[in-house]
Amino acid sequence: MTAFGLLPPGPLVKADTAADGNLSNVLAFDVNDLYDLVDGRIEYKDYLVQYESAALPDREIVIDAARYQAVHGEGFEVLDGFEGQEGASLLTGEQGQVDWTVDIPESGLYHVSILYYPIEGKSSSIERMLLIDGEVPFQEAAYLQFDRIWDNQYDEVKRDNRGNDLRPQQIEKPEWREMLFKDYEGYYEQPFQFYFSAGRHTISLVSSREPMVIRQLKLFQYKPPAPYAEVIEQFRAEGLKETSGFLLTVQGEDATAKSSPTLYPQTERSTSAVTPYSPSKVRINTIGGYNWRIPGQWIEWEVEVPETGLYKIAFKSQQNFVRGIYSTRRLYVNGEIPFREADRIAFKYKSGYRIDVVGEGKEAYLVKLNKGKNTIRLENTLGEFATLIREVEESLFNLNSMYRKILMITGSSPDQFRDYRVHIQIPNLLETFQYEHDRLKRISDELRRLSGGSGNSEAMLKTMYHQLEEMIDDPDTIPRRLVAFKQNTGGLGTWLLTAREMPLEIDELYVASPDVKFPKAGSGWFSELRHQVLTFAYSFIIDYNTIGNVVDEKARRTITVWIGSGRDQANTLKQMIDETFTPQTGINVNLQLVQMQNLLPATLAGQGPDVAMQIASDIPVNYAMRNATVDLTQFPDFEEVAARFRPSALVPYTYEGGVYALPETQTFPMLFYRKDILKELGLEVPETWEDVAALLAVLNKNNMQFGLPLVITPSYPGENLPPNPLFAALLMQNGGEFYRDGGRASGLDSPVAIETFKMWTEFYTDYKLEREFDFANRFRTGEMPIGIWDYTIYNQLTVFAPEIRGMWGFAPVPGTVQVDGTVRHDVTSTGVGTIMLKNAQDKEAAWAFMKWWTSAETQTKFGREMEALMGAAARYPTANIEALDSLPWPVQDYTNLKEQFQWVQGIPEVPGGYFTGRHLINAFYRVVVNGNNEPRETIIEYVEYIHDEIRAKRKEFGLPE
Repeated sequence: MTAFGLLPPGPLVKADTAADGNLSNVLAFDVNDLYDLVDGRIEYKDYLVQYESAALPDREIVIDAARYQAVHGEGFEVLDGFEGQEGASLLTGEQGQVDWTVDIPESGLYHVSILYYPIEGKSSSIERMLLIDGEVPFQEAAYLQFDRIWDNQYDEVKRDNRGNDLRPQQIEKPEWREMLFKDYEGYYEQPFQFYFSAGRHTISLVSSREPMVIRQLKLFQYKPPAPYAEVIEQFRAEGLKETSGFLLTVQGEDATAKSSPTLYPQTERSTSAVTPYSPSKVRINTIGGYNWRIPGQWIEWEVEVPETGLYKIAFKSQQNFVRGIYSTRRLYVNGEIPFREADRIAFKYKSGYRIDVVGEGKEAYLVKLNKGKNTIRLENTLGEFATLIREVEESLFNLNSMYRKILMITGSSPDQFRDYRVHIQIPNLLETFQYEHDRLKRISDELRRLSGGSGNSEAMLKTMYHQLEEMIDDPDTIPRRLVAFKQNTGGLGTWLLTAREMPLEIDELYVASPDVKFPKAGSGWFSELRHQVLTFAYSFIIDYNTIGNVVDEKARRTITVWIGSGRDQANTLKQMIDETFTPQTGINVNLQLVQMQNLLPATLAGQGPDVAMQIASDIPVNYAMRNATVDLTQFPDFEEVAARFRPSALVPYTYEGGVYALPETQTFPMLFYRKDILKELGLEVPETWEDVAALLAVLNKNNMQFGLPLVITPSYPGENLPPNPLFAALLMQNGGEFYRDGGRASGLDSPVAIETFKMWTEFYTDYKLEREFDFANRFRTGEMPIGIWDYTIYNQLTVFAPEIRGMWGFAPVPGTVQVDGTVRHDVTSTGVGTIMLKNAQDKEAAWAFMKWWTSAETQTKFGREMEALMGAAARYPTANIEALDSLPWPVQDYTNLKEQFQWVQGIPEVPGGYFTGRHLINAFYRVVVNGNNEPRETIIEYVEYIHDEIRAKRKEFGLPE
């Protein structure tokens, strides 16, 4: 496969590389210190300014990947004749480093491309860091991404037994691909240029995520496409003629390749203008939409024409997602950008579907297509907005930096009557505000020009620069405006995320001869009226709670399963059931999407399901006490199934020797920290609570905070929140326990528990830590540069805060030093599980389903499907050990996650145990909020309430007291 837009190669200069097979298992640096390699490096725009007068040598230098100088780490292998490539290629693993040496005959700026094959990994984008002579040339070179190639699993769309289309699952269809090193965030439209002086250099690629096979690297000069006027003149000079009388319609959902599994075909039911259409059935009829919003994502279609010649192209599309700015796409024809104007094709905002012709005004651009099959690709780009959005990101980073400096002087709640004179104490404060004011105003004006009028896109920018103007005019009011300033910077961060999103939905693609008219886009008002009436009428007939194939419950081996998540998750699960579970076992499954608060009344009425999924950890044992769930240990292969999980995951589901649920997810706290701020303050990541105490003194001095919230899992689905995870971690690390005597009494009146409670409350009484806050936002601004939170917030931060990319990390929570000098990092976990109800008629069938659902293969596939549906923010926190290993975490982050996982403990559920978390918080509030200075007496008093409830419940259920 050729590089997109490459001209024929110039004089070939073969790279002088060594192939001595020098293998080393020692990395050139610690993978946890990658930040140090990037910190202080200039940005790409400054790198270009630094070398703006450098030459652009017209040379092509090829480096054979298999002729490496050295590799560091494991997972490297030389492959001969791999996937049709002549000669040797190099397999690179998901961690490690490979070095090549190359002789550069002439100093100057070079583009770099890589010929690679995306070998099977964990279904995520491939990430690498580039080093030149052991250094990152500029910041963006540390985050190079290389696409995988995806397509529908089957050519034809499948349907369920009710006639509804099923969403096509996406599978990898890898092929050799040549790709230029470029900015994956889309801030720079042209590929990166790298400066090499004449002489010998070492080029290194450091693996961050996913394996790939590399055939070669190439240093050369990429020539951008010529303007359309020159291209069309060249075509005519070559005798290329306009075709006549041809029109081809390709359905958007019939795309043959995509860069991401999130770009699956979709269902559009809001209009009758799409094809195919049905008012009652689900039809797969479009592609893209909100999922196609991230820069760099591309979709490719295959078209077949009867003769070589010139054709025009159009898309039946809908862009009703973003106002004020328009979605931009880059057009490739047979792997090349046909002309300069194809670099930025604008799809402007409009309600409903319309025909967007690739052209200028009413004049369509003509492109050359060859007889037979051709490929047409649209790639998401930021277009004219790229530079503006990048500048807003820089502005946000600078404003957040100034906010932290002000915060160090005033604190988060400044005294209204004190004159802080922050503009004198902080050098260049007003100058920075003035610079950012001018920059944001200029960007706002430019956005208005590009969009043709005022819109939502510039409203936040106006608010921000107006506030900066007010603070510049009256600097004494800066402390009083600090809360509003923080809110506006948060809003600017949200604007930044939405401005980078450029969705577009495609219904059809047209290829036509210049003399043929394109079809009309609309369906007419009568068709729309008919559509509205019919869909309203069918809503009374169709059962929208049932997902996929429906089987008569009286049919042989049929079970009913309830799920309480979203429809996308339910559709994915049902499709997996119909494709694998039912064919393998012969067991039919009726999957129903319900509100889980209906489970209790339905069970009491004898109308409950056979299996209920995504059940909070406090429910299985509570149902078991009432003889409503099945003890899973009665099945002969239970021990084999239980080995899929860590013992801690089963603890909340264990009761009186039985186990009443299988874990689905398991989450626990991690320590999140800002690398840049800790380095600025001269602080290390704390390993023990003594380290935390020392760190708190420095943070308090600088009016920053350590995040220790009362509730770490605010979205916990259970009715009763588990005991505070920080208290639980301290208790476990000190060898304490929540219950003693087999759950017959609370263990919170032990000396260890009492001392732990005292230590826990002192964080809030002595150090004045806040109890409730928005951790993600405060972490983003740097106001709270370190804190403990559920590890799943990692996914949110990855997407939510692009401006601090690479500047943060997570580590195991601080631990407690033991007598022998070791450190315990125990934490407790929460999660959801799957239960079997007592009234299940075919318990063997229900058990078979539970085993299938919690297996490594199913959990891995479901996790990857969820990430494919909703992106990295939806990474699935599976409890299956093997499946967790298979999810696409960056290697260095997953290493830290596994390290903490070794210390995870479970909290048992006992009769009356719901009083534990409730009265633990009550005791906390009495000490911290009400100012009770007797934490020992307070916790002992509330433990008596817990004892009484446990005794009462055990008596109620006939258990020995």
